[in-house]
Parts: sequence; C-alpha cells; structure tokens
Amino acid sequence: MNHIKNSVLACLLVCSLGMSVAQNLDSLITEAEEKRIEYITATFKGTRVINGHSIESPSKGVLQLMFSHRFGPLDDPAYTFFGLNQASFRFGLDYGLTQRLAVGIGRSSGLGGGSPPPTYDGYLKCKILRQAKGNRVVPISLSLVLAASYNTDKLFKRNDGSSYGYIDRLYYTTQILIARKFGNRLSVQLMPTFIHRNFTFTPDQHNNLYVMGFAARVKITKRMAITGEYYASFPNSLGTGFYNPLAIGFEIETGGHVFQIHATNSQGLIESQFIGQTTNNFFDGATAIRLGFNFSRVFTIVRYND
Repeated sequence: MNHIKNSVLACLLVCSLGMSVAQNLDSLITEAEEKRIEYITATFKGTRVINGHSIESPSKGVLQLMFSHRFGPLDDPAYTFFGLNQASFRFGLDYGLTQRLAVGIGRSSGLGGGSPPPTYDGYLKCKILRQAKGNRVVPISLSLVLAASYNTDKLFKRNDGSSYGYIDRLYYTTQILIARKFGNRLSVQLMPTFIHRNFTFTPDQHNNLYVMGFAARVKITKRMAITGEYYASFPNSLGTGFYNPLAIGFEIETGGHVFQIHATNSQGLIESQFIGQTTNNFFDGATAIRLGFNFSRVFTIVRYND
C-alpha cells in the first residue's frame, strides 16, 4: 500500500510542479505581449494519435466522449467479417479541468484468447509548454501524462487456482509528449514512456518497461490526414512472443467529430496493453494486422470568458 501511495503522491507532485512552471512563465507575459504571441494549434486533430496520446487535450470546460474499437486478424475475412467477430472496444470520457490540465477515465472490454482483459483506466494530462511564435518563440509543445489501469479479469489466477490480489492487477504509465508542428501539413511527436507492471506472465518479461514512441501526422486536405505511430522498447524487455506496436491510420475531422481508422498489430487500447502485450508482428501480414477506429465527440459543459 505504501508504495502505491508514494507513487500517486510523486505523480501529483510532478504534475503540480509542471503546472506551476507553466503558469509562472505565463505570468511574466504582459497583456500587450500576449497579443503578439501566436500559439500553434491543431498539432494533432485528436487527443489520440492512433493508439497513444497526442499532445492535444480537451479545452477547459469541454467533455470528450471517445469510442475505440479493435477488430480481430484479417486472415479469414469472409468468416470473421474482417475481424468483427473478435472485436474489443474502449469507452472513454475526457474533461478539461483547465486550459493546461485534463483528466480521463475509460473502460476496455475483454474477450480472452489473447485479447486484452477487461480493464479500467484513468489518466492526468498536464500541458507544460505550448509551441509558439511571434513575440515569444517556443519551438515545441510538451505535456506530461500520468496513467494507471486495473485488470478486472476474473480468470486472472495463479497456477494453483487462487486469485491475484488487486496490487498485482495494477499498471502505471508515465509519458512525456514532445511535439512540433512544421508548417501547415506535418506534425511529429516523441513519446518517452515508462511502464511499471506489478505482475508479468513469463520470467523474461520485465516489470519495468522503458519505451520510445514516435508519431507523425501528414495533412493531405483541409480535413483529412495520414497518421503513423510506433513504440520501440529496450531490447529483450518485452519477453518471448511479444512485439513492438506499429499503427498506420487515416483521419477525418468534421467540426466536433474526429474519426480515425487504422491498421495495427495490437488489439490493446491503452498504453499498458498495446505496449508490452502485443502478441503479433505487424509484418506477418493478415494473421497479425487488425483494423480499428476511434470516434470522438466533444461537448462544452461550462463556458468561460477567459
């Protein structure tokens, strides 16, 4: 219990320090200077690039509903209807507490047979730097994501048939999102990521995973873009039979909606699932690739004048 409390307190402290630094930087800017600063917007259109977080988050007072689906493999499309028979999904709610701080919760389904288990998850996303030009130049946007997830699978048992305690079912994720928008068409993002797993299934899996994520978005029309995402783990840390997640996507933005369709080798829907629990090699073809989509809708709950 103590190490969980310490982890939570440390996460909150880091987030508070980040927000304090950001607010102090803003407080040094006069109203006249603020008018001459042009903050870069829409680095990514959605709060997720494909599987993982983007630098974006809901604005203050805005609630986002997100539905994410991952289908089964494409090796027998006539029988599975392109993997629909083996679909898993996540329903998420994200809310902008301030212009810099967002919170989110979600619930993922589970199907067994290698798919992610039913899981609850939650996160905090703190925006520390915003890319800007004009009177003040900031070359990048930078955010911190602190997340936790809880495996609720009743079949999650030890070899002797006894159930694991709730401590064993917890996973923690810390991410730094570093993004830059180049012109009007290209955005890139780096995602240094740390995941701690209280339980691993095989001896060669590491409890701690150190991962570097790479993502990009290329705008092809005013409302359409191509996206890509890859997470590379340190060698020999994933364990035998597990692979790095790769995804390629296409997105359409229509006002308050963002629709993303993609192909990926992971059926996981949150970081603790698609990082470290992907059991397919993307380059194995139809037996490994899964279609999926994200659909989001935003609602303004509270209107602010600032």
